[in-house]
Amino acid sequence: MYDIIVVGAGPAGLTAAIYARRADKSVLVIEKGMFGGQMTFSPKIENYPGFAQISGNELADKLVDQAIGLGAEIDMHEVVGIRKENEIFCVTCDDGEFMSRSVIIATGSRHRLLGLSREEDFIGNGISFCAVCDGAFYINKTVAVIGGGNSALVEAIMLSDGCEKVYVVQNLDFLTGEEKLAAVLRERDNVEFIFGTTVEDILGDDEFRGIIIKNTATGEKTRLDLDGMFVAIGQVPENEPFKNVATLSDRGYIVSDENCLTETEGLFVAGDCRTKNIRQISTACGDGAVSALAACRFLDNK
Repeated sequence: MYDIIVVGAGPAGLTAAIYARRADKSVLVIEKGMFGGQMTFSPKIENYPGFAQISGNELADKLVDQAIGLGAEIDMHEVVGIRKENEIFCVTCDDGEFMSRSVIIATGSRHRLLGLSREEDFIGNGISFCAVCDGAFYINKTVAVIGGGNSALVEAIMLSDGCEKVYVVQNLDFLTGEEKLAAVLRERDNVEFIFGTTVEDILGDDEFRGIIIKNTATGEKTRLDLDGMFVAIGQVPENEPFKNVATLSDRGYIVSDENCLTETEGLFVAGDCRTKNIRQISTACGDGAVSALAACRFLDNK
């Protein structure tokens, strides 16, 4: 029996574990994949407070070491469900169950991929998802932004401030983002829109060289030489196992307020898997702190 089980070992989950252990609560962190979550795909992080530059893997290692050093337990399992029975949470994994008095869900969200061969091999090495995080590496270079929604347009605006050329590749014949964002891009001489086009393949062996694109109307394929590609076609939260204990938004995120509370007493949510406007490492850590302190208050008042 644990005081708190944290589901997910990204920045939100690990921060929650750190705060909970400092409050002398017993903590188990359960992670199915890699410690650190999506930030481990970033070879250089330059917007995390306290570090002018740090790799995602290095930051993840520091968080893990800090959590373990404070006494948190970390196990590798896939959580397939959560239920609450007689004030106790049963966290069901692929190979057993764990019990706790409270739970913090911090499973994050993953960037939606294009589904290309070798795509994951180039993540962090030519393929990125965040202009805030990685845009500085492409100053005076040529990049493509894949997508036509608000996220893609914001990424393209930021990149166009420093890149020599920015292609916006959209599979539809129109943009789906806000017109005022599109208007900003249309005023930029270094931005070119490519409509009705999908990405078919990646160019390059060990180094990203560009992409092959296909016109959906004619079927014509074209080579597009690039230094980098930013994929902005949405994110996918992995909250389906928790829908019996937490309300999900129409996009699959767990509904919560800024206090990281869910509809189930004793169940909290932190990081990119919850409904929020900004998804950054620093905001995930903030959620981790808030959710852990809320969980500790809940336990102390029982």
